[in-house]
Amino acid sequence: MQGGQAMDRRGGMTPLMLVLLAFFSLLVTVPGIVAVPPIDRDEARFVQATKQMAESGDYLDIRFQDQVRYKKPIGIYWLQAAAVAVSGEGASAPIWVYRLVSVLGVLGAVLTLAWAGARLLGSQAGFVGGLVLATLFACAFEGRVAKTDAMLLFFSVAAQAALGLIYVAGREGRPITPGLPWLFWAAQGCGILIKGPITPLLAALTVATIVIFDRDRRWLRDLRPLPGVLLTLAIALPWLILITWKSGGAFWSESVGKDLLGKVASGEESHGAPPGYYVITYALFYWPFGVLGVAAGLLAMTRAKTDPRLLFCLAWYIPFWLAMELVPTKLPHYVLPAYPGLALLAGWASTLVPSPTRDDLWRWQRWLRLVAAFGHVAVTAGLAAAAMVLPVYVGSGWSFAGFLAALAVIAAGVLAFPREIALPASRIGLAAVSAAIAYALIFWQVLPSIDRMWLSPRIAAAVEANKTCDNATLAAVGFHEPSLVFLAGTATQLTDIAGAAAALAADPRCALVLSPTSRQAELSAAAASAGAIEALTTIEGVNYSSGQELSLGLYRVVR
Repeated sequence: MQGGQAMDRRGGMTPLMLVLLAFFSLLVTVPGIVAVPPIDRDEARFVQATKQMAESGDYLDIRFQDQVRYKKPIGIYWLQAAAVAVSGEGASAPIWVYRLVSVLGVLGAVLTLAWAGARLLGSQAGFVGGLVLATLFACAFEGRVAKTDAMLLFFSVAAQAALGLIYVAGREGRPITPGLPWLFWAAQGCGILIKGPITPLLAALTVATIVIFDRDRRWLRDLRPLPGVLLTLAIALPWLILITWKSGGAFWSESVGKDLLGKVASGEESHGAPPGYYVITYALFYWPFGVLGVAAGLLAMTRAKTDPRLLFCLAWYIPFWLAMELVPTKLPHYVLPAYPGLALLAGWASTLVPSPTRDDLWRWQRWLRLVAAFGHVAVTAGLAAAAMVLPVYVGSGWSFAGFLAALAVIAAGVLAFPREIALPASRIGLAAVSAAIAYALIFWQVLPSIDRMWLSPRIAAAVEANKTCDNATLAAVGFHEPSLVFLAGTATQLTDIAGAAAALAADPRCALVLSPTSRQAELSAAAASAGAIEALTTIEGVNYSSGQELSLGLYRVVR
């Protein structure tokens, strides 16, 4: 075999390997989930909607304050609500409780990928594949924010793992494990409840690609399609029926008509981008193993005709990536469900002895590897610079933790860069540990210290310090971020000057108003009927969602 013979010691993961991977996954995702405030705008909207479920006891409908929120199904809200219930803190649960669901999503994806990879490609390939997935910047970030993508990753990996094991067993004439079809279809149903059609789309593209290139459909019978589809429907359909009844069909018009079809038809919510977007964002979201992933994928392309395992991994990644490139609405995490397929190929490449060289690639593949190398160097330098510079410009000044984070980023970038194609497992491990240290320092120390970015926690603290009534409510003008609603309370009004004046007039003893200091005179004139207003404190900083410099005053009526 060109470039060395791959080890094919297929078998299960040892308990020690699984424990090490679990510990490492938690090391990558846990530091910082307490320290970093709610992130605008998606995370804050998800957690606020779950918080309102805990407040109201209605776990069927999805709302952000008085507005319905039907862009995504119920799954993630139920999981977050379960975490809130287990915490015992109810609607007052802090943000880290909600984030535990994402931590577990990444953990489940890593362990499931390693388990399946070991059975497909050998224990070393499975372990390294899980390690690579756990280390990716995409997982380090999504595992720390309370929204859909980490848990979607888990169910997508579970479905694809079952699919791959069934396909390869069928191609090799081996009996399949009886539970695999049920795992595949159960994961489809759960994936639908998390993010609609994404998990089924990933599986459909994988199957279609395999059938086209392998020209063999007999193995599909092992999926047990008819009872499997019934299982998927049994999981997803009950809530879909109930929300259709409760919303009068509004759920479908919002989630499918506006959200899904809107993204397919045009760039939605200012997130439009031309094809090629994910080639650019790959360098960051697959860091620090971007070059390794590209090189392993390109090498697998030269051998996939004779190895169904490699064909499956490529069919997992390439079609889904291309499909996302064709959708006008783009965000970097949209391609996350495809990344595990490439991580498995990185694990496979680590087993090649001797290591392949660049001569094992076709000429055009060498150029692609060079492009990936350029992106890797740029992202490594950018992350290191950001860790040191951001505390100086939008924080409290020079940060020693930022300096250490920069060193860890550089170490990970250097260690993860393959001189040829593959990297030995030991060096992948060192790069992964360096990246984990960098993530811990960045999310646990550096980001929380950039206090000028975190306006909502400072506003909520000012409200708590200055309120004179337990039921005091805030009317906010000029700062309408969802994180403020989560931290200051569901009753927070996101309004204008007239609305703020009305809030003061309705409750002059308790109401508080947040407004730009430049509009204090306008607020005073509008609220004249309630009485004179006084400034309690000023909060200054940067709204990172809009990039706007803000000076906000907290006001109340003089008693």
